[in-house]
Amino acid sequence: MAIASPSAAHPANLPLPTLIVMAGATGDLGHRIALNLLDRGAQVRALVRPGNRKPEINALRARGAEILEVDFTSVPALTKACAGAACVVSVLSGLRSVIVDTQTRLLDAAVAAGVPRFIPSDYSIDFTKLPEGSNRNLDLRREFGRSLDRAPIQATSVLNGMFTDLLTGQAPVVLSKIRRVLYWGSPNQPLDFTTIADTAAFTAAAALDPTTPRYLRVAGEVATVRQLQAAAGAATGHRFGRLRAGGLWLLKLMIKVTRRLAPAPGEVFPPWQGMQYLHNMFTGRPKLAPLDNDRYPEIQWTKVRDVLAA
Repeated sequence: MAIASPSAAHPANLPLPTLIVMAGATGDLGHRIALNLLDRGAQVRALVRPGNRKPEINALRARGAEILEVDFTSVPALTKACAGAACVVSVLSGLRSVIVDTQTRLLDAAVAAGVPRFIPSDYSIDFTKLPEGSNRNLDLRREFGRSLDRAPIQATSVLNGMFTDLLTGQAPVVLSKIRRVLYWGSPNQPLDFTTIADTAAFTAAAALDPTTPRYLRVAGEVATVRQLQAAAGAATGHRFGRLRAGGLWLLKLMIKVTRRLAPAPGEVFPPWQGMQYLHNMFTGRPKLAPLDNDRYPEIQWTKVRDVLAA
């Protein structure tokens, strides 16, 4: 598919909008980033695989985004697709074939096309502080990050802790049915939470900001288990208690047993992967610091209580 020239329908006396190339714009986070970019006046070129028929494509097209089908296995095709971009934003999700291999091709294409900036698909706790082997998915991001650091391009990773949205069911922490907050280790360990919507808004702002550093760290709220307990009570009007499942050593043992019994090597988020993420957070090692919440003052951060009350 040919790339349409943005100047064709743009008044000659006005500057062209900043072009951001996105990979992964049809996923939840990626779609929200693209919409935020459009709201900020950017031109968005969303790269999609041939045959992709997700409804998000029509929604983005209706908002004025350019949808470009491209072969993600071809660096020359990706290079052409990245032409003219001020930044490439990756929101790809997957295992090694995606996070390392596909992102490496996208990175090579961005460099070949002369794109000055690249935002990788990190969006997580601070995996740079974690030991190798403690989290499979984050190990892949660290591996790609080493290649990114060697590339002649300005890289910025957005780190946001855990998505607050997961507390409403997907992450077994706030247990509404029994009115308990489940945890391992200490109830006083600070944990980082940011909603998907706020992460998207911040990432869009960062994509349009040529002065970003290598890492940006944000947390819509930093809360201990005790504070999660209070937030859940305030949100629901019911008193919540705490449920300590054991020490971190027990959670680590549970991860080992679960991974052996149900390895699911081809799944991106098998049960033991989520357990690894929780273990990482409860150790305190990947705590985000310093926070860059004030970098874009227009962003209003959503609190845990608001998510639990929705």
